[in-house]
Amino acid sequence: MNLTQLTVFREVMETGSISQTAKKLNRTQPAISLAIKNLEKKLGLTLFERRGRRLVPVPEAHYLLAETTGILDRISTISRTMEGLVKASSGSLNIATMPGPSAYLFPRYISNSVGENPDIEITLSTRSSPQIVELAGTQNIDFGFADFEFSTGRQSQFSAEIIYGDCFCALDRDNPLAAKSGISISDLDRIPMGGLHATHPFQRKIRAEFQAVSSTYSPSVTCQYFLPLIPFVSSGQCCTIVDPLTVATEQELNLSNGRVVFVPFKKPLRYEYAILVPDHRPPSQLALKIKAGWKEEVLKMLNDVGANPRSEVLFHRQEP
Repeated sequence: MNLTQLTVFREVMETGSISQTAKKLNRTQPAISLAIKNLEKKLGLTLFERRGRRLVPVPEAHYLLAETTGILDRISTISRTMEGLVKASSGSLNIATMPGPSAYLFPRYISNSVGENPDIEITLSTRSSPQIVELAGTQNIDFGFADFEFSTGRQSQFSAEIIYGDCFCALDRDNPLAAKSGISISDLDRIPMGGLHATHPFQRKIRAEFQAVSSTYSPSVTCQYFLPLIPFVSSGQCCTIVDPLTVATEQELNLSNGRVVFVPFKKPLRYEYAILVPDHRPPSQLALKIKAGWKEEVLKMLNDVGANPRSEVLFHRQEP
């Protein structure tokens, strides 16, 4: 038996007519008759009694119809499911992002991308960048979004799409520096600063920038990521150097009620994000679509805030 024979058989059972079946399936009557004949030969059983132009099913044919309907309906379901997977309109997605974007920007993008589609299951985790690197390296996520840091030593089993954007200095609007069109690191000499933990790659970069111009970095407030620093800036307790996605988030949410101003640096200070993709976890069409869309979304947001974005792809492979 094959699917063509079963499909023809079900239609003949429903119509009781070779001609009607041929018309419905867009086939010739001899082709329909041959399919029924071959099926009967395969089963060693006459399925229909010929009464004039009509075919009357024998009792065994009704049993076969029940089985055939189950098989064909299941195949139809599989076909629809596979079509959805190919079109990225169904499936599951396991992704992880660092705390900043996970507060608003990334969930908003995922929500808009997926919509109210009940055939897509999303698992979204908030992790630190080192944890996301570990998840990508152990092939436990479809992709992750994290701070990027060039690794040394043994290479990890993931590829990274790097997105660069200019940083800004976040200042209370009453701060004299807020009126400038651009500031320098030296303008922040001995000014109370909010920042990330000392071990964070970006924080080490900031301290190096201060040292390079013989300025003193004076930490006042330390947080795990940038958004919690905004209230301290808006109250005038400190200034802080933030990544451009924090600027985009503040412009969307207005957490400071307009009290925080973002001023670019005269000498651009670049921030690096990474979309991390496991090397040995073949991506689904859904993962490819969501990942590509997120990259496009990030580049657009960075461009909208004037961060002069660019991107590149780096490949990391585990050496044997």
